[in-house]
Amino acid sequence: MEIETVAVIGAGTMGAGIAQVCAQTGWKTNLFDAFPEGLERGMKTIDAFWDKGIARGKTTPEQKTEWAANISTFSDMRAAVKDADLVIEAVPENLEIKARVFHVLAEETKEECILATNTSSLSVSDIAAASSRPEKVIGMHFFNPVPIMELLELVRHERTSEETIAIAQSAGQAMNKTTILVNDVPGFATSRLGVVLGNEAIRMLSDGVASAADIDKAMVLGYRHPMGPLELTDLVGLDVRRDILLNLQESFDDDSYAPHPLLEKLVAAGELGKKTGKGIYDWTSGKAEERQH
Repeated sequence: MEIETVAVIGAGTMGAGIAQVCAQTGWKTNLFDAFPEGLERGMKTIDAFWDKGIARGKTTPEQKTEWAANISTFSDMRAAVKDADLVIEAVPENLEIKARVFHVLAEETKEECILATNTSSLSVSDIAAASSRPEKVIGMHFFNPVPIMELLELVRHERTSEETIAIAQSAGQAMNKTTILVNDVPGFATSRLGVVLGNEAIRMLSDGVASAADIDKAMVLGYRHPMGPLELTDLVGLDVRRDILLNLQESFDDDSYAPHPLLEKLVAAGELGKKTGKGIYDWTSGKAEERQH
């Protein structure tokens, strides 16, 4: 099946980034959000990214015009998905919300439409169970910022068809992503490794092993990570990381995955990372600066 139209459900940080990449791929892209202000923020994020690319000489005004013409915004999910060949869901990490979305998608999309979830930690099988077409459901886990990060983690559950996997792999290639294929286990491959490293880095920070900047620098320079685990935690969102850890703790019945108390403290205070201005670092100046915890 050739993909011509993609619908993205949710215009938050991830949804906006996914919609941007789909538009740049040349697909007709329908971006849906239940809240008008969410759509407005999402489109502003995309526009700002393109403008920054123009300022840096990496994007031309003509490209921006061409890409922007590929995106349409919708406040009616049924209208957004009815002609889609691929739907990518990017709503909050809540199984009940995602299940409701997939129940509607199964009823309102074409029979051949691929239904993908961008979940970073929830069971794809549980999400697919809400659909009458589980063989068409697959995880397509993108990474933030979506237009820059090369990896796309594809997650198959026990009923995902080989055709669905092949189409998802082809879509990833069209988006200039490198895909990996993993089975539907808690935390998949990337989230499970990432949150454990981030949680241990927070423990080290709390124990006074080193400053946040030096812990991050150790992994960047010593292990060739492009970004330290604490800065990455701030970028992903402390609430997102905390929720993944809680899911792993419950799924494996293993308290070694329990979120560190400092992580819980910051989340309770609403200090969720870059998106709120403060997290492990202070981001109010626009860049990561040390702060006391």
